[in-house]
Amino acid sequence: MSTIAETWGIHPQQFWLLGQIPNEAVEHRPDLGIWYVYGYEEALRVLSDPATFSSNTNRKVPETAEFTEGNIIQLDPPEHRKLRNLVSHAFTPKIIANLEPRIAELTHELLDEAADRDHLELVADLAYPLPVIVIAELLGVPASDRGLFKTWVDNIFDSTQQFSLADKSAEQEREMKAAIEQIKNFTAYLGEHVTQRRRNPGEDLLSKLVEAEVDGERLTDAQVVNFALVLLIAGHITTTMLLGNTTLCLDRNPAAAARVRADRTLIAAAIEESLRYLSPFAAVSRVTNAEIQLGNQTIPNDELLLIWIAAANRDPRQFTAPDTYDITRDPNPHLAFGRGIHFCIGAPLARLEGRVALNILLDRYPTLRTDPQSPPEFLPNPNMTGVRTLPLLTH
Repeated sequence: MSTIAETWGIHPQQFWLLGQIPNEAVEHRPDLGIWYVYGYEEALRVLSDPATFSSNTNRKVPETAEFTEGNIIQLDPPEHRKLRNLVSHAFTPKIIANLEPRIAELTHELLDEAADRDHLELVADLAYPLPVIVIAELLGVPASDRGLFKTWVDNIFDSTQQFSLADKSAEQEREMKAAIEQIKNFTAYLGEHVTQRRRNPGEDLLSKLVEAEVDGERLTDAQVVNFALVLLIAGHITTTMLLGNTTLCLDRNPAAAARVRADRTLIAAAIEESLRYLSPFAAVSRVTNAEIQLGNQTIPNDELLLIWIAAANRDPRQFTAPDTYDITRDPNPHLAFGRGIHFCIGAPLARLEGRVALNILLDRYPTLRTDPQSPPEFLPNPNMTGVRTLPLLTH
């Protein structure tokens, strides 16, 4: 598997893609002040037990505490359930299914714009704009501002350093400061839209959040803004990586690509296997609420854990031939969308966008292959696995 990192340009710290997953399922990294969780069974336990493993990681990283209020990703029960219930009505199976014609329409429009070329840059032409337009329309913010969103998001995740609590280097401090500035730009933008909705609500999701009540009280502006921020960022970046990664996996596995072209019912399985094989969010964090035995380790209370989803999804104890991209893998209980109460609420939408877009790509381009003169470029962030650019030849 070393050829993946060497030839695809994946961050070298993602060593589980090099076939070097440690023998231990849980490892203490005193050099970083963090515990690493690699094993599937151990990761599943952490994700399924919010009472013991808290999502409120800001208590270990106080620099980001101002963005906690309303941030559903970093909330524990019961607050998490209250806020998740507010937005769950926007992601019901019926509502998601009804978005399919719009997703198809947008996919055709975006590909039409590139129709006079003999190549695609998949991320810029389709994988980024498609999901960001969809989620922007749901929220009720102008999709035409997606250039701004991309600038902010790229800078938020433009980290090349593995996070450390023990030794905060000057580079890590610089990257964190820069990311916080971009988050502030994003929240200021969303704050203006929240103010507008309080004066003149509409039918969009942002208006519903402004008008919503939890325990008889309206959400504060900060809660609405941080909630919307998570939905807007997570609502597009996962699909962007999913589309790029699946396209690349099929390109690197011609036999699988031929089967998918011949039998489109296999697209869903191809997507699921790419989520396992190249997990978009490679790691998530938790903090222990008590001393706990995990794997062969005893982890004290109030310790920061990094759960390497990408490693768990390649655990040979759970997946046969984990380093093989296998679209016939069944079952495929990967953890790319998480598990438990924090399972990605937008997962059905991401899967639908991926299925619709890939079907249309295959319909419109009988030949679609990577450009040997312009190899794909992966995101530099060690906690994310996704292409930043993916040039494709269409003839």
